[in-house]
Amino acid sequence: MAERQGTVFRGTMLVAGTTIGGGMLALPVATAEVGFFPSLLVYFCCWAFMACTGLLLLEVCLWLKEDSNIVSMAGHTLGKAGSYFAWTWYLFLFYCLTLAYVVGGANFIKDVAGGALSDRSSAFLFVVLFGSLVYAGAKVVGHLNVVLMTGLALAYFGFVVLGVSHINVEMLYRTDWKAMWSALPIAFVAFAYQGLVPTLARYMHYDLAKTRRAILLGSFIPLATYIVWQGLILGIVPLEGPGGLAEARAAGQSAVPPLKHFIDAPYVYHLGQFFAFFALTTSFLGVTLGLLDFLADGLKVEKTALGRAFLCLIVFVPPLILAELYPSIFLQALTLAGGYGVALLLGLLPICMVWAGRYRKGLRGTEMLPGGRWVLVALILFVCIELVIEVAHSL
Repeated sequence: MAERQGTVFRGTMLVAGTTIGGGMLALPVATAEVGFFPSLLVYFCCWAFMACTGLLLLEVCLWLKEDSNIVSMAGHTLGKAGSYFAWTWYLFLFYCLTLAYVVGGANFIKDVAGGALSDRSSAFLFVVLFGSLVYAGAKVVGHLNVVLMTGLALAYFGFVVLGVSHINVEMLYRTDWKAMWSALPIAFVAFAYQGLVPTLARYMHYDLAKTRRAILLGSFIPLATYIVWQGLILGIVPLEGPGGLAEARAAGQSAVPPLKHFIDAPYVYHLGQFFAFFALTTSFLGVTLGLLDFLADGLKVEKTALGRAFLCLIVFVPPLILAELYPSIFLQALTLAGGYGVALLLGLLPICMVWAGRYRKGLRGTEMLPGGRWVLVALILFVCIELVIEVAHSL
């Protein structure tokens, strides 16, 4: 019996659910010095860019329907160099994300335990609790993810409804337009979803119009979600002073811990904590499950009980070691993931694949993104600007 074609609504929810995750927690901290209105411009630019590269990746999927992952598509369009490039930056991106979520999850457990647990114990407990679900497989994670996503949505809307009354609107008017583009690396992570596109295309039975609408609508929902989140955090937590966002950034924290210093109602802070937990956990499960499957395919490891145990060691041990050595690396790991991993793997690579496919290999079909070479050049320039910013920030 043929598999039922996915609807635009379900495809949209897949894209939105993949996009919204742990990166959202870092956005207000990373953009605090920039201010509310300049950060909105950065978000819009990142959304537009990531929507464009998602459509470009869809175009490649339509050329190579039998290939279901970015590495194989890069090999077909760009040769062995493209395949090696995709392999390298895929591992870099997913290990950086895993590290960030392990540190963030450890911080949550440590906070709930009232500081009774060390950084090492908290990180180890988080990985044991949720890494065991990854070992159990996609079916178990899929069932749990429904519960976690429901909790994520409820906690977010509850926090928004109860937190609005605590906003100081005047705090939203502070701006620093010169520092605006420094927020690009974190924003790249927060708007990333392109790894889902091959799966989405198959789910939609390669229906161009429906898949394109799902990508555009699904990537727009996080934009609206982030704008509301940004306004809440920047309107409640000041930049300077004890417990402010500048202090949180220096400590490598997410946007949630500073709330306890500036909200008198504990239940609002606890809702923020629950939201952070759900966002980190769903992201952790999705990223590590994807990394485990990627390594299983690349290393030709069968998913027997012993094989999955071996893969879990490869996935979790390096981030655990780094989390112990650098317990305040949450923001830095996300910045590296966005500044280099997302920019190169999910930004530059789809552009290069489409360029090679269209103009070198003569692969033709419906162009998902009109404008020809000029649009592709503009997108490449945007990636280059982001990379220059990240390099300058790292020096």
